[in-house]
Amino acid sequence: MTSPLAAPLTLPCGAVLPNRIAKAAMTEALGDLRDDATPALERLYRRWSDGGAGLLISGHVMVDRRFLEQAGNVVLDHETDETKLRAWVAAGTHGGNHLWAQLNHPGRQTTRFHSDRPVAPSAVALPVRGFFARPRALEESEIGELIAAFARSAGIARRAGFTGVQVHAAHGYLISQFLSPRSNRRSDAWGGSLERRARFLLEVVRAVRAAVGPGYPVAVKLNSSDFQRGGFEHDDAVEVARMLAAEGIGLLEISGGTYERVAFAGQRRVAFVGQGADAGLGGRASVAEPRAAATRAREAYFLEYAHAIRAATPGVPLMVSGGFRTPAFMAEVLGAGEADVLGIARPFCVEPGFPARLLAGSTEPLPSPEERIRIGRGWAGPHSPSADLRAYNAQAATAWFYRQIERLGAGEEPERRPGTGVPVLLRYLWREWRRARQRRASRAARRVA
Repeated sequence: MTSPLAAPLTLPCGAVLPNRIAKAAMTEALGDLRDDATPALERLYRRWSDGGAGLLISGHVMVDRRFLEQAGNVVLDHETDETKLRAWVAAGTHGGNHLWAQLNHPGRQTTRFHSDRPVAPSAVALPVRGFFARPRALEESEIGELIAAFARSAGIARRAGFTGVQVHAAHGYLISQFLSPRSNRRSDAWGGSLERRARFLLEVVRAVRAAVGPGYPVAVKLNSSDFQRGGFEHDDAVEVARMLAAEGIGLLEISGGTYERVAFAGQRRVAFVGQGADAGLGGRASVAEPRAAATRAREAYFLEYAHAIRAATPGVPLMVSGGFRTPAFMAEVLGAGEADVLGIARPFCVEPGFPARLLAGSTEPLPSPEERIRIGRGWAGPHSPSADLRAYNAQAATAWFYRQIERLGAGEEPERRPGTGVPVLLRYLWREWRRARQRRASRAARRVA
């Protein structure tokens, strides 16, 4: 009997995903100092493409080079080297899979390494101990410019050969900031009621659709909840999902959390460097039958939230990301119709070819080395009573996975034995600071020239 993982999926626009395994977005940070694609990205995505997944979603592709999520983000605008971009896309679609560009703007979630004056819906600071500057509120004219920037980037992505785009409206970045009443305190047409807070997202989706045409996949990544009191709550997510369904989107991915509440990393505390979509460190338990409760709590962070969203969006394919590790459970979720696509991320960093073995019938679970990465033992370890220490341990795991992405981009094999995370975390922070300085110096030199 063929596994549900191997079944193709026809999207509403007519595009066909060859199977139900998707690489959820992770920040690669492998762009050059001009924010263009590189041979390292080509090597990385050629490896992932040949691994057998039906869909690869890129890490953050930024729509405004003034504001990056981190150094090494690729930017799509009038300065983009489209020859380099096409080379990346060719490598990333070598295996016959889809490759979608994840379009994003960080808003206030850009560190001081990159901007001392970020922008956001409102001048509400991110409470993260000095890593993020207080943003200024966007002028209404600037909001229109940003909507146009998303559309322009989508058009460049299609021209370069990306087979779809995903609008990032989750994890506390700019669109997510518009959606949340904690960060959007505007009193004009872009804030207040949920309908007005959702306006920026809907206008971006409409502009992107106009730029790429009706037969091209336009997906959205949406928080199921911010997991913050007074923030973007699950009932809000259900209503926004219903609005997106009315716009005719091609795929809706469900995740959750922000830098203040890192639910997508299985944490309930702020982090200070970029996170992958699928950190695999735990999550909320689902209301399910007793025999499956432990598996669901460990593997399916957002599945319980996806049920209500699925009911509200009939006809919209649903992708659920976060924590999937057991082939049998993955097949169960798909077979029961709880999701149409499963988003997985970190296992791609340590076993790039796992989709092929799953599609061939392997029952071996996916690798989870993050369970062994730590900055200390006992009170200083991943299960420390200190929320700060738990957050640092989560960041150490994140940094270790970034190092595996670097290795794959360099044509090397990933490491197999994660150990203490202190050196890895310090190296990552040093690299980010150094790259940000180099990028600023490079941009300044070009302006002078």
